[in-house]
Formats: sequence, structure tokens, C-alpha cells
Amino acid sequence: MAFPTKDTLKKMTRAGATPGATVGADQGPARLRPGMSDIIAGEAKDFRTDLSPFLPSEIFGGSLPHIPGTEEEAVWNAASQACGTERVHYCYTVDDGRCWYLAVPSVALASAPDTWCPLAAALPGNSEYWDRETVYLYEQEGMASALRWDPETARMQVYIGAARTLLPRIQSMDANFVTINPDVATIIPWRNRALRTEKLSRATAMVLLYSGLAVSALAVAVIVLQLLMTGFVKRDLAKVKADSEKLSNDLMINAYGALQSDTIRHMVRIQELLDTLRTIEGTLVRYEVKGGKVEWEALVPKSFSQGVGPIRGTIKPGIEGDGRVRLVGTS
Repeated sequence: MAFPTKDTLKKMTRAGATPGATVGADQGPARLRPGMSDIIAGEAKDFRTDLSPFLPSEIFGGSLPHIPGTEEEAVWNAASQACGTERVHYCYTVDDGRCWYLAVPSVALASAPDTWCPLAAALPGNSEYWDRETVYLYEQEGMASALRWDPETARMQVYIGAARTLLPRIQSMDANFVTINPDVATIIPWRNRALRTEKLSRATAMVLLYSGLAVSALAVAVIVLQLLMTGFVKRDLAKVKADSEKLSNDLMINAYGALQSDTIRHMVRIQELLDTLRTIEGTLVRYEVKGGKVEWEALVPKSFSQGVGPIRGTIKPGIEGDGRVRLVGTS
């Protein structure tokens, strides 16, 4: 097993802490907390806060230029190409204008679903990271891994293999060494795009369900309130009844007045004049009622200038164009 060199120990002494000291060795690693999507999806009680350290049999790492807002997509694409499959677990940090990531094929975690890789704690910006001149080691159950930066190309390199063959090779390098302690390092959980998408889908479904229930409850409350208000309303129909009776009486009075008018009598008189004038080839040209007085005019032959039957009146001077005379009556 590899131990830190004297230079590394001096560096830790000068800094007054060890990697991961933000948490404290007496407190243990920081516990994970369920995110908002877990809470909305109703899976907060099933969220694992105590992931176990696990070193997968294959692991890949690298870096990408950091473009704000595209970290997830860029890291997932790079991890998929590195692992040769879209089913990948990955984690990353952003430091010095680049995204530093580790990735494993999801199948490599088939027997260790609720785990994390302590090597991720040594990515730039995480709790175990010191600088790029240091080599970070982690060993578990006969397997060892190392994370270092090539001094010539500044590229991140990840090594994994049997401890008996990998550790001597790594220790032969001219560099400082730090062994990662998973008990004090901050836990860095793996990310999986498909699982996250499914979780967001479940969260969305729960939001829609609760929204529908809330709207239904509000509608029921409004209906109940309307029923209560209707039940307590005082039905005072006395004024409505009085107005209805008054309108009915007025309508009957108007109808009686219409029946009592002289309209029918005058219609009968006009019909009588027309029937009589037809027999003598006469024509009714005017029938007018003014102030209760009737006045009518008719054209009759000269032989009937004194009238006939119910047609009695006075002849106006002159003869009409058709040879008849104008007879004026007042009854």
C-alpha cells in the first residue's frame, strides 16, 4: 500500500489540514440529501444517504472545455464514447475552465448499485484534491487505482488494476503520493442520465396528479360554498308577488279598455257602407274619426245624390271626373 511522501506530509502540515478536512475526521463524510426531484417524486424516504465506497473493475477519465450550461450533455457524450455505450455512470467537476470527469459502464456497477468511487474525491475542486503534481491512490480488495496528471501534456490519467502490479509501477514515478481515505472524503455520487430522466418523469407525473387533486378539491369547495350560501339565503317573494299582481291587473284593465273602444263599431259601420255602395256602384274614399265624431265621403252616381238606405249625407258641389258626385256623411 502506498503512503504519502515527505513532501506531501509537509504540505499537509503547512496547510494545517488534510484533504477532506472541510468535513472533519470526527464527523465523517458529508451525508447526501435527497434533491427536489426526489422529494416531488415521493422517493425521499428511499434515497440512500450512506453510499459505500467501491472501486469498479474499469473506469475512464478525462477533461473537456467548460461551456456553461452544457456540462451534463458534454460529459455524457464524452463518457459514452470512452465507455463504448450510452449506459454509463459518471461524475464531474468544473475547475480552471474545464470539466474533469470519471465514468464507468453501468454494467460494471451491477453488483454495487448504491456505491461511490473514492477516486472521484480527488477530481479538481473536490475534498481530496491538492494539486496536479500529486498522484492520488485508492486500494480496495486487491484492486488499486491511481489518478495523476501528465506533467508534459497536463492530461488527466486514470490507472486501475491489481494492487500487486499497479502500485509498484505508480510508486516508481517521481511524484508526491496521497492515499484517499473514504471515511473522511466527501461522497461524490454517480450520475446516470436515463435514471435521472425517469426520476424527472415521475416527479412530473406527481406534480400533475397533485395539481389535478388540488383543482378538484377547489372545485368541490366552491360547489359546497355555493350550496351553503343558497341554503342560507332568505327567500322574500312578497315584493315580487305584489309587482306581478299589479302588472296582471294593468294588463286586464288595458284589455278591457280595448274591448270597450269604438273600434269594432266603426269597423261594422265601414263594412255596412261598403256593402251598400257596392249595390249602387259607389266608392268609399274617406272614413275619419275626430274627437268622437265621424265623417266619411263616397262617390255615388248622380241618381243617388240623396243617398240610399243607410247612406245619407250632403252632396258637394261639382261633378267628379267619372261623372259621379261626392256624398259627405257624418254618421
